Amino acid sequence: MKRFFLKALYVVATLNYPRLRRDLRYFVRDNYFARLNQLRFIRQDFVSKKPYKVIDYHGEFDQELRYVLPFAYWHYCNGTLKQTIGCSNTKAFYFFSPDHVERYEKRVWQAGYGYYDVPNMTHSPTFDFSKWARVPFKTHYQNTRFRYSKPTLVIANKYNIEWDQPPINFLDIPALDRIVTACKDKYQIIYNRPLATQIVGDNSETLDLHEHAWLRENHPEVLLMNDLYEQNRSSVDNYNHFQLLVYANCDRFISMHGGTAALASYFGGINIILSQPGGGKEHDFNEYETIFPALSGASIRHARTVGEVFGFVDSLF
Repeated sequence: MKRFFLKALYVVATLNYPRLRRDLRYFVRDNYFARLNQLRFIRQDFVSKKPYKVIDYHGEFDQELRYVLPFAYWHYCNGTLKQTIGCSNTKAFYFFSPDHVERYEKRVWQAGYGYYDVPNMTHSPTFDFSKWARVPFKTHYQNTRFRYSKPTLVIANKYNIEWDQPPINFLDIPALDRIVTACKDKYQIIYNRPLATQIVGDNSETLDLHEHAWLRENHPEVLLMNDLYEQNRSSVDNYNHFQLLVYANCDRFISMHGGTAALASYFGGINIILSQPGGGKEHDFNEYETIFPALSGASIRHARTVGEVFGFVDSLF
């Protein structure tokens, strides 16, 4: 029966989006099926409304931020959330959960495929927000500890294997030099590129850009998240908790394609996202104008090249 429905929904996706590439229609199909799957819970969600929902996820961080967390928070607001199950060091993300269990030591990107328990479960030209609620990270984690004399600008960089290819979306040292030089007088810049030991991996090998030592030597006014974390390690639960505390006091971000961009989009303000053509489905489905702004109301600026990042920095920051 499930196979029949999936085939039928692929036909529906084809009729609704005839110009969409055939391989992309499978994403639309899967989202249709995930939304229909929610019909099974009408009575529990809208009639009895007792805590019953157990949300168990250990797939990609990006999917968790965009789809799973807002779904879980909706159930919390609805009074129907019973338990959440996730990876190590995710409790801070599920601060609202009555019972969060950190069961998994590693993320498995394949776990997001065929995962129909969440109404929005993958890329799509449209999203169903009926069981999706903004998670108020900024309100919950705002603090006085990580405030500075100048407004904060977080540069959330990455440098890892993407889609089994060498790094694609990242800022190299010359790009960092240009951005820091342009912004350091106006902003307290905080540079964030987590080490592989600080976050739970998701099958994308983290490489070394050698920029941390370079920043310490050439731009000592830039605060490095790795250094700040070591200084505050005794008063935070883990690196994820620490990121939320720092980000909550920030309204300006430069971030990279994937989970890095999704997390930075949770805190309002302006988020410049570097996401180059040739990788990821966000481009095909125009998601930088739909799901990403929805995460917090942030103003998203999609840069397709490093040069466009410079242009947005010059005009907005």
